[in-house]
Amino acid sequence: MQRLWSAIGFLTTVPTPAHRFVFDRQTLFWFPFVGFGLGAVLAALALLLGALFPPMVTAALLVGAWAALTGALHLDGLADCGDGLLAPVARERRLEIMRDSRIGTFGVVTLALALMLKFAALATLPILWPALLLAPMWARWLILLAMQRPLARPDGMAARMRMPLDVRQLALCALPSLILTGMLCFWHWQVLPASTVAILAAFGVLRLAERRIGGVTGDVYGAVVEVSEAVFMGVASLAIR
Repeated sequence: MQRLWSAIGFLTTVPTPAHRFVFDRQTLFWFPFVGFGLGAVLAALALLLGALFPPMVTAALLVGAWAALTGALHLDGLADCGDGLLAPVARERRLEIMRDSRIGTFGVVTLALALMLKFAALATLPILWPALLLAPMWARWLILLAMQRPLARPDGMAARMRMPLDVRQLALCALPSLILTGMLCFWHWQVLPASTVAILAAFGVLRLAERRIGGVTGDVYGAVVEVSEAVFMGVASLAIR
């Protein structure tokens, strides 16, 4: 159980009984389950808030809860990537910009777009719980995928977290998400295109990072999570229409 607590403590702000974190391949296996747990909490909140407030207020509160439960860790990475990967600067300046704790124009715009897409999807989806369960689950598996890419620098969070996995191990970690997606497809087919496009969007982020800074950083991990979640929610709402 210590590895489960370690995964929860690393990926969320939920208090855990673990006195120290253990980070190894067994810990990584729990990442998608932590995403599922996060989604389950959000789905329960959606049911509660939906009974009390109109859709737009419910959506705003859910976006806030989503950020609070993760400590806005991934949002911070997305903002840094917005500044470092999208700004029209020389390649050698990009990593320096991403290390800067200050947020620039590109970071603000990127952050706003991701949050607005989540908000708009949450406000328009007639049934929230399938998307809320799957979006965080796939996003946490995509962190494992990002760990397999080259590093942009030899230090930092990405270097400390780096844990090589073979195809079999990656597939095993993806199995819970695949099973849940398959089950939910019988009732809510929209989760299939949403999952597919979210994974493709994550590949796009990784490809952009490799082209612009030569590999991944901890900020890129955060951007992969936020972009995949926002795209998942957006595609799920588009498919319903």
